[in-house]
Amino acid sequence: FGCCFPACCDSSLLLRRSREAKNCAYCPYSRFPVGAALLTTGGEIFSGCNVENACYSLGMCAERGAIQKAISEGHTSFKAMAIASDMGDHFITPCGACRQVMREFGTDWDVYLTKGDGTYIVKRLEELLPTSFGPEDLKKV
Repeated sequence: FGCCFPACCDSSLLLRRSREAKNCAYCPYSRFPVGAALLTTGGEIFSGCNVENACYSLGMCAERGAIQKAISEGHTSFKAMAIASDMGDHFITPCGACRQVMREFGTDWDVYLTKGDGTYIVKRLEELLPTSFGPEDLKKV
């Protein structure tokens, strides 16, 4: 895969920040902590963690939390996101709702999917949500 990091070309920082964010997760119901770290095209990193609620549908995923944090600081162009959890032998992947929120900001960015042991694979967002619906589709009507 191609490098998407400015200057240092080191994905380890993004992966580390996602693991650190996981440690802040509030998940008393699922006991399934997830952390995400989002790299903007300007080189800034915004992290997020899942935040559960007793009313389950009001919970927030780590990926959407990181995106909302970045947007609240004026960033809408992204290069990569790393997602970390304690899933063990399986790569953590974003849920469908998170994939659609991520898609709002394009399909041409990397998503680092990690296992509990820290190993990872990289997928393009367009691979995770093929034939997706985005802002440009609203202009076709």
